[in-house]
Amino acid sequence: MTAPNDADRLTRDLDWNLLRSFVVMAEARSITDAAQRLALTQPSVSTALKKLEDRIGKRLIDRAPGRYELTRAGALLYGEAVEIHGAVHRLSTLMRDMTDEVKGHVRIAVASHVVCPLFDQVLAEFHARHPSATLSISVLGSSAALASVSARTASFAICLVHRRDPKIEYLRLYREFFGLFCGPPHPLYGRTGLQQNDLAGHSAVSFETDRLHDALRSVTMLRAQSELNEQITGTSSHLEEVRRMMIAGLGIGPLPLHVVARDVEDGLLWRLPPYVDPPAIDVHLAWNPKATLNRAESALLEALKDKIRSVPMHARTYGLGAEDQAAAPPGS
Repeated sequence: MTAPNDADRLTRDLDWNLLRSFVVMAEARSITDAAQRLALTQPSVSTALKKLEDRIGKRLIDRAPGRYELTRAGALLYGEAVEIHGAVHRLSTLMRDMTDEVKGHVRIAVASHVVCPLFDQVLAEFHARHPSATLSISVLGSSAALASVSARTASFAICLVHRRDPKIEYLRLYREFFGLFCGPPHPLYGRTGLQQNDLAGHSAVSFETDRLHDALRSVTMLRAQSELNEQITGTSSHLEEVRRMMIAGLGIGPLPLHVVARDVEDGLLWRLPPYVDPPAIDVHLAWNPKATLNRAESALLEALKDKIRSVPMHARTYGLGAEDQAAAPPGS
């Protein structure tokens, strides 16, 4: 981006406020939009962008009538600026946590409806040991959860993983199995003796990540094998909303077996074929090894990693009966 002999000048002269403003500009749809987000005038934002481009020596945003997008240099700077923003954002917390007692705030990003007794146990043990530490849990789509880890705005994430970012480390937390279900208004609800081909042509609801090139690929394959209608009636990134659409009768959809076991018992959902060899989905713990963590974050992350490594995978596999787990290959 700059010549080696310009590095010292750039380090000395670059204003953090310009970088902070650029992050907003990069995420906006136009200079006008960026000005509204920053509570500044449009000329002020344009001047800030020009000043930053002069300092960097590169054009950062390609602007023309009907066109507003990052240049290659702008995209590179945005990625670095997001990481810097995350580090600066954490400075006050780190300074506040320099005491003998483990204090600090832990920000956890989780995919929708993570149901994992092992995770719950770690949280309980952590709170008992460190009652002064605080937590916040944000429910995000898996890609957004991973992005927050990369940007260092989340301490760690628990989510699905499709493409692995080399800047992030991963550890499989648990495995769950998906089945197909429908709600009481559906014509297949309550019917026994169904075969998989009985599902053909029926409408479907699913997750936004239910695509061949995404984290729920095996679930997508199951839906295709069942020959459900290719046009999905409703989608959501939140399990609760997918479940809501099923119960309302919008269509057949996939849900984790262990998560909805109570709904099946209560008559809110009906399990549909296939009943054997359900698709398995792995849920991972993800963290940024370059992030500077406060003491509470470090303690909880290490406790979770230690628990995962000490508990065999079969005890972190949810949704199969004992006979199914016994038949599963080692390490699965």
